[in-house]
Amino acid sequence: MLNEQEITARLAALDGWTREGQAIVKTYRFANYHETMAFVNAGAWIAHRADHHPDLEVGYNRCVVRYSTHSAGGLTDKDFACAARLDALFAA
Repeated sequence: MLNEQEITARLAALDGWTREGQAIVKTYRFANYHETMAFVNAGAWIAHRADHHPDLEVGYNRCVVRYSTHSAGGLTDKDFACAARLDALFAA
């Protein structure tokens, strides 16, 4: 598990992510449902490959992603690495 200083530094390196308790959260916005679902499916593949699965809230033109390492009881390197991968996917 990361300490407060590490969490603050890693969060500052990510664009648009916020901390909510023991999780980091970001809302991705899309033009339509098709784009949203394409992102969700590609994100699921990333999560499977990393063996680290976020909580997702999916709507017509948005997806809220919430990362936390439940087994560690807080935030770990895996959360921030996966968040960065999703940002790269979104930017592609």
